[in-house]
Amino acid sequence: MDAYDKGSDARQAQGQGQGQGQGPGGETGPEGTGGPTEPAGAPEPAGAFESAEPGEPAEPAEPGRPADRAAATTREDAGSAGALRSTATTEPTGGAGPTGVAALSPRYQVGAVVALAVVAVAVCAHIGLVFLHVAPSNTLTKQHGSAVDEWVFPEFEQNWKLFAPNPLQQNVSVQLRAEVSTADGEIRTTRWYDLSAEDGRAIDGNPLPSHTQQNELRRAWDFFVASHDSDDRPVGLRGTLSETYLRRIALLRLDRDGAAGPGDVVERVQYRSRTTNVEPPPWSGEKVSDRPTVRELPWWSVAAENRDSGSGQAGQSDQAGQSDQAGQSGQEGGAA
Repeated sequence: MDAYDKGSDARQAQGQGQGQGQGPGGETGPEGTGGPTEPAGAPEPAGAFESAEPGEPAEPAEPGRPADRAAATTREDAGSAGALRSTATTEPTGGAGPTGVAALSPRYQVGAVVALAVVAVAVCAHIGLVFLHVAPSNTLTKQHGSAVDEWVFPEFEQNWKLFAPNPLQQNVSVQLRAEVSTADGEIRTTRWYDLSAEDGRAIDGNPLPSHTQQNELRRAWDFFVASHDSDDRPVGLRGTLSETYLRRIALLRLDRDGAAGPGDVVERVQYRSRTTNVEPPPWSGEKVSDRPTVRELPWWSVAAENRDSGSGQAGQSDQAGQSDQAGQSGQEGGAA
């Protein structure tokens, strides 16, 4: 039995090479190279070698695999290697592109820088003016105090009464009285009404007191004190405005307390404040006066405020009279 498989391609290729390269008796071919010669144009054994990539050594094909399958496999491997190489070359080598202001065109970059500079200047100017407003009196505030107040008031008003090292240590009581002309032509002066005590009684025990009860009178008096000098003369338009505000509050409170009876008219009002120091704790060692300080303002005429309210009441009376006359005319016409 033959030890070789005569049907294999390799055996057939070996037999053909020996038959064609040697003569009888094992002589060499015509060229005398000492090895088997192959005639020109001899067909290459199918599937003997696989061509991989250009410049790479060929690999022998698997025994028993057809040539077309070997070629298809070689092409698939080459395509996979090429895809991997192309993917590696197309991957971004650096980070992301510029963002923010750097991504804008030069013209818009200049515009953004100018806008930021304007905002920065405005913020610095606002902070500086607010600082001058809350800072102690100095040369700048003495020369440009009006400009600072125009910028700060009323939207950016600041004070240190809550968080200052020395918060309010006084009890201020605001009181009011009036001169009333009676229906028979006499003038009488009312008693002093303690407006601060009235607000205190309304707030005491009330879990949700109104903003008016807590702050209307207190802020109005602080407004007046800050806008008047030591002789009670108004400083600028704010001083005059504070006086008008206190006059209107006085009329509202006197009407609530019933200071003027039927047919009576309030002619003038007068405010006064009574300030008492809060007694310091025993451990502080601080000594303060326990005598109250009274500040009494001059009499203010409220004729303008009464005229405004009187014109409104007169207008309502005229409208009521006109409607009554129209109703009577209608009744007379119906009767006729």
